[in-house]
Amino acid sequence: MKFVEKSGKSVEEALRLALIELDASREQVEIEVLEEGSKGFLGLGAKETKIRVSKKNSVTDVAYAFLSSLLKEMKIAAEIEVTPTQEALNINIIGEDMAILIGKRGQTLDSLQYLVSLVVNKERDDYLRVVLDTENYRAKRKETLEGLAEKLASKVKKSRKNVILEPMNPYERRIIHSALQNNPNVSTKSEGDEPYRKVVIYYDYKKNKTN
Repeated sequence: MKFVEKSGKSVEEALRLALIELDASREQVEIEVLEEGSKGFLGLGAKETKIRVSKKNSVTDVAYAFLSSLLKEMKIAAEIEVTPTQEALNINIIGEDMAILIGKRGQTLDSLQYLVSLVVNKERDDYLRVVLDTENYRAKRKETLEGLAEKLASKVKKSRKNVILEPMNPYERRIIHSALQNNPNVSTKSEGDEPYRKVVIYYDYKKNKTN
């Protein structure tokens, strides 16, 4: 943490000076009183209050530092872009041949995302969603899954037989559910326990009675 030590007639006065130097708000710092001030006798021997003010690491700093050390251990040279929004902490890794980071069906990328999320949310009261991406994999995977969902929905419509997909993480299951939620012929549900939970696409007779 970056910190400064300041003195003043009171903690608030010293803190005000520290916040100016750190360019931070009260919520972004931690305060430690090093020396208690005293008024002295008739103004003689007065002693100022001395404090140490440390600027807390932001979630951006925490995520960047952790991921940088992780990539270094993996001997992967890459740039890391961290963009915080109200909805999530978006992280993009830029480098050559990022297939090793993506892994089979994105499993390595999902594992890294999970680890970063654990670190970022370790001391937070409110959960912050972390989205880790590279080479626009998330968007490409979403497009692939949506196409697969439509193709399998047509198959179910013709055969009237359920189709069970391979195990997917919650994010990918939501893509399938969302892609088919307004389909006039089929519906979806999830079955099984993590990490083997699967999406089932089935012919919805109730929907088809109303069509």
